[in-house]
Amino acid sequence: MKVVIPAAGLGTRFLPVTKSQPKEMLPVLDRPIIQYVVEEAAASGADDILIVTGRGKRALEDHFDQSPEFEVSGKFPEVQRLSELTRRVRIHFVRQREPRGLADAIGLARHHTGTESFGVLLGDTINVCEPPLLRQLWDRHEQLAATVIAVEEVPAEKMQDYGIVEGVEESPGLYRCVRLVEKPRPTETPSRLGITGAYVFTPEIYAAIDRTQPDQRGELQITDALQVLAAERPVYAATFRGTRYDIGDRHLWLRTNIEFALRNPEYRERLIPYLERAVRER
Repeated sequence: MKVVIPAAGLGTRFLPVTKSQPKEMLPVLDRPIIQYVVEEAAASGADDILIVTGRGKRALEDHFDQSPEFEVSGKFPEVQRLSELTRRVRIHFVRQREPRGLADAIGLARHHTGTESFGVLLGDTINVCEPPLLRQLWDRHEQLAATVIAVEEVPAEKMQDYGIVEGVEESPGLYRCVRLVEKPRPTETPSRLGITGAYVFTPEIYAAIDRTQPDQRGELQITDALQVLAAERPVYAATFRGTRYDIGDRHLWLRTNIEFALRNPEYRERLIPYLERAVRER
């Protein structure tokens, strides 16, 4: 399986830290966000990953490079595990030269994926699912021979942060997409199915991207490209088993760190008394 990870965004909601560091390299507990994403792809069956970067993102390439000074000694098992991951999965990089939207970033993979279907995971979202979320989507794709995207119900006040799917439920948790709307107001659609940022695309998505019109900012949105594709052939949206952690802003990043720490026995034992005391004192 080939997987594409768009990671070219500017990370403006994290400034000034993202002025010199990619958002995808922000740590969640003990490793950067992008490593969780690559680990999910590998656990889903990926053996070939293309990461789409942009200006100022060289740290992503450096992170997945070999580090013999840490590996030879055997004193750093975390680095050893990362090295084993990069030996198991081929990781490539391509640069999006200007910020032209998610669909444009995905379109840069066309020569890499060719005529194969492929998965897409966003570089700033961590999914904790069993089986892995991308594996769940890939299994659906193999049954349907069609593009499948992950969705979950979102509250009305968050709809303008998501692409929203209107669809016909063909089986529990599986919808045939009828209309896809990018960041609508609650009054624009009765649906609350938000696109979460995990996809399995058939190669026809590239022709759909080519026919997609830029939005008001001059960017190509993948929601709009999916609408073009859905007008010609089946596109499905599927709910999933598990939890998605969006690292889109500072609050969500901090909350994710706390939740991951509380799930880890080593940190949980020390963190809970501190949090209880901190809440009491404030």
